[in-house]
Amino acid sequence: MSSISISTPGQKSAVLLWIIQGLLAFIFLFAGGAKLVMPIEEMTKQMPLPGLFLRFIGVAEVLGAIGLILPGLLRIRPGLTPLAAAGLAIITAGATVVTLKTGGGGLALIPLVVAFLSAFVAYSRWRLSSARD
Repeated sequence: MSSISISTPGQKSAVLLWIIQGLLAFIFLFAGGAKLVMPIEEMTKQMPLPGLFLRFIGVAEVLGAIGLILPGLLRIRPGLTPLAAAGLAIITAGATVVTLKTGGGGLALIPLVVAFLSAFVAYSRWRLSSARD
């Protein structure tokens, strides 16, 4: 039985960053996928936004989730990952505002935490990509 050894602080932070990216990708694939398959009438009952705008947000979330993982995994244009994370942070900041306006005070904490995690990934990946250049 072999174990993986993570010895340097840089390796630990890289692993932590990948874990956060994976969790965010899962969250956004699920949320975006739900917005793409759910009937528009059902979505507009739950959220006070136009149906086509919700579909657009769903597409943006799915593409953002892909952008969190694929560039780093395939090592093709890894500079796209911080852009995807920044876009997702903007989307979830908007979701926080909409949740607060519709009276979900405590529920607004969930998109707020996701927004901060997305911003953390954007900043960390941007710092790493600019350090390589």
